[in-house]
Amino acid sequence: MSDPTEHAVTATAPTPPATSPGPGTATPRRPAVDWRIRFGVLSLIWGFSFLLIKVGTEAYAPFQVTLGRLVFGTAVVAAVLVVKRERLPRGTRTWLHLAVAALLLNAVPFSLFAYAELTVPSTLAGICNATSPLWGMALSLVALSEDRPTRRRVAGLGIGFFGVLTVLGAWQGFSGLDLTGTAMALLASLSYPIGWIYVRRTLAGSGHSNLSLSGAQLLVATAELAVVTPLFTDVPTHFPVVPLLAVVALGALGTGLAFQLQYALVAEVGPTTAQMVTYFIPVIATAAGVTLLGESLSWSTPVGAVIVLAGAALTQSRPRARGATRRPERAPREDVGRSRRAEAGPLSRSAAPERAPGPRPPRPPR
Repeated sequence: MSDPTEHAVTATAPTPPATSPGPGTATPRRPAVDWRIRFGVLSLIWGFSFLLIKVGTEAYAPFQVTLGRLVFGTAVVAAVLVVKRERLPRGTRTWLHLAVAALLLNAVPFSLFAYAELTVPSTLAGICNATSPLWGMALSLVALSEDRPTRRRVAGLGIGFFGVLTVLGAWQGFSGLDLTGTAMALLASLSYPIGWIYVRRTLAGSGHSNLSLSGAQLLVATAELAVVTPLFTDVPTHFPVVPLLAVVALGALGTGLAFQLQYALVAEVGPTTAQMVTYFIPVIATAAGVTLLGESLSWSTPVGAVIVLAGAALTQSRPRARGATRRPERAPREDVGRSRRAEAGPLSRSAAPERAPGPRPPRPPR
């Protein structure tokens, strides 16, 4: 499942400085496992999250499943905080913003997906989750001034939402479809981009690490669910093992471990490549639901899912600037230097003084 900690990373992660190792400086250690393998593991974890939700709700109320997920996910992140000796953020305003972010990125979408899967297949919930990039692009065009509407983005939105209608079987009048459960799954996917925009406006550049912010956010979300859950559910009288293990795996893996994997991927290959995991989640969720839970699958579901993913990918693509693919022919290096100094005039030496003779500084690693 698309997880809030992932989006907090892409919204607030600072770009690591391009430093070059000098004498006596240790060379950065490469991860023991290739990023492609970790990318695949992350896709599997989030793809199977919808199956785990389905299994968990067979014995426990949706709020209980969500609370258990947050408890075990918070425990994993808290353990990492202790190991890395990082502290939680300070400041009343920061914690108030985190409370809103926890509501939009954790408590609300997790609960909505759990309630949705009481009446809809896990395959449909996984495909609805793939609409988050579409909702996000539509909202960012309105809420974020730096995101300008382009023909490509508008076309992607249109294609993506056409895919949603294909998945839901709009030409059949949505027959055989639980509208309430489907609406909950779509609202859950809509809640994520609303939360991303809020985090981007309020917490980006706050000076706190993503691990610290995400740990605090999960802690607040757990507290929010701990208050709400007893009001709407009764204490379970028995604890079936398989659903309980599903909730534990959902929290420890789907929220706790998945955050660590996603944060490492963002730091290593960048947010653009790391967020491509979103396009593998519905494929894995559909395969898991059909093969392990025996859920039925009509032709419109995979076809519509492909259309949704195509539209989402189109909205996330960036067109090249004009002339970027065509490079002008280079003049000889010496002639270029002479012509630039001639054009600059007498101020050229003060503006760009010649380097004193001596050893060149080391180049930053590529």
